[in-house]
Amino acid sequence: MDGNGRWAQLRGLPRLEGHRAGAESVRDITRAARELGVEALTLFAFSSQNWARPADEVAGLMELLREFIIEERAEILDNQIRLEGLGDTERLPPHVKGPLDELRSASAGNRGMVLTLALSYGGRESIASAVRACARDVAAGVVKPDDIDVERFERYLPTAGLPPVDLLIRTSGEQRISNFMLWELAYAELVFVDVLWPEFRRAHLQGCLETFGGRERRFGLTSAQLADRSDV
Repeated sequence: MDGNGRWAQLRGLPRLEGHRAGAESVRDITRAARELGVEALTLFAFSSQNWARPADEVAGLMELLREFIIEERAEILDNQIRLEGLGDTERLPPHVKGPLDELRSASAGNRGMVLTLALSYGGRESIASAVRACARDVAAGVVKPDDIDVERFERYLPTAGLPPVDLLIRTSGEQRISNFMLWELAYAELVFVDVLWPEFRRAHLQGCLETFGGRERRFGLTSAQLADRSDV
């Protein structure tokens, strides 16, 4: 969700006001995704590297996150949304982690859309953590090295309980992944839009979904092979 800071700077506002405006986009896109039948929505809200930002900006982001969790609690529960957290959430301040953990627990049984907030998250850090967990099981004799394949390794990733990623949308015109879901994006479709996140709304989301729907997803096969499969 890129472009909050630039949105604010273009208007002569503090960066935090851009994040505040971006929170409104989060609300709109979450509702739109649910209404459009999206199975799972993951929002990259705060990266492992974002901790290095100015302390006042980090504090402001944490407060906005807390407000979102508290204010959206009723809507999340009423609409059968299951909230998840992805990343090193133990690093979050208590006034954020407490409401987050409580809502994750309260919504755990919901069977509607899965809304995942990537917080203190990094793709490389995620893979490194999975490697450590896998190595511990190998050392303990639980897993044999020769038995580790793609499917088995994926069970160690924190995204193991989520469906495969179909589509990545990056706002603000930047065309890079920025350490997000490096493993999981292997066969995802990527869509880059020249819209700053505070201005990204459901019409833009629908446009991205239409673009996705027009893509041919081959997963390493040829178009002819896909055609043969569809004829079966």
